[in-house]
Amino acid sequence: MNPALRTILAIETSCDETAAAVVRDGRVVLSNVVASQIDIHRRFGGVVPEVASRQHILALDAVVQAALAPLGADWSMIDAVAATRGPGLAGALLTGLHAAKALAWARGLPLIAVNHVEAHVYASWLDDGSGRGPPPAPLVVLIVSGGHTLLAHLADARTLQVLGQTRDDAAGEAFDKVARLLGLGFPGGPAIERAARAATGSMHLPRAWLRDSDDFSFSGLKTAVLHQVRAAGGALDDALRAELAAAFQESVVDVLVRKTCDAARRLAVGGIVLAGGVAANQRLRAALLAQAPVPVWVPPLALCTDNAAMIAAAAFWRQDAGLAHGLACDVAPSLRLGQV
Repeated sequence: MNPALRTILAIETSCDETAAAVVRDGRVVLSNVVASQIDIHRRFGGVVPEVASRQHILALDAVVQAALAPLGADWSMIDAVAATRGPGLAGALLTGLHAAKALAWARGLPLIAVNHVEAHVYASWLDDGSGRGPPPAPLVVLIVSGGHTLLAHLADARTLQVLGQTRDDAAGEAFDKVARLLGLGFPGGPAIERAARAATGSMHLPRAWLRDSDDFSFSGLKTAVLHQVRAAGGALDDALRAELAAAFQESVVDVLVRKTCDAARRLAVGGIVLAGGVAANQRLRAALLAQAPVPVWVPPLALCTDNAAMIAAAAFWRQDAGLAHGLACDVAPSLRLGQV
């Protein structure tokens, strides 16, 4: 293996996207293929774990083959195989990790098991074509997704320390639940963002600041929306639905941005990284870019949601630190940030 130029095939199946990617040197994306299951799960109002696992099994071979296509399916160009180990849905994780184990064993390649939450951070290390280099540590990282909302301090490219996290709902989970209350459908984040565009901004909802803490809480905000829906007798017209969507979104964004900026000032870091599926929210991106006291790195929209390119990028740094796993590693559905 050439230590200066490593090409990694990565697989991601932590939830409802079946993804595979090939990334060179932790930055250059040669392929990034994602097969989404959103249309399948939309009728259920959320992800059904058993359905997700079966779909991964059906889609995985074609997705991996599509990811390898730019290499002409030449395995001699692959130096390692990576896959998500956790956190995520147990059955979904098993399909991807076991496939990666089989490929690594068959080709005699190292296997690198990756923390999915950590991988979202490394999406900003991927070359997005802008000519901008990777974010220089130390950094404050805001990770916001359907299952996780936390602030972390990145001391260097390999060391993440959690500063604070949600005490109840993750931001993406709160978006999904509020969208359901408002009758906006699934997934909730894009639905609320679309509805909010028609609002005048006349409504205000509370913020849970949790003073002297970097933690977050969104359950009270969700309850406040529920009270407004009940006060309307459950009969929401489009105008009220838009106002509630906008007020909810603004409350979430306000807390996320202000806490992130406060942490960046307190720790005197050189930049902020925004990561995770909720990082696709345009209001959040705009507010953070406008208020941040330091430069902000935000991945392109396609790299905010679950994808395998970010798994490959994280794997590059894990292998660089000597943290490749053996074939005996298992899934860890409750894996926390900082654990490998």
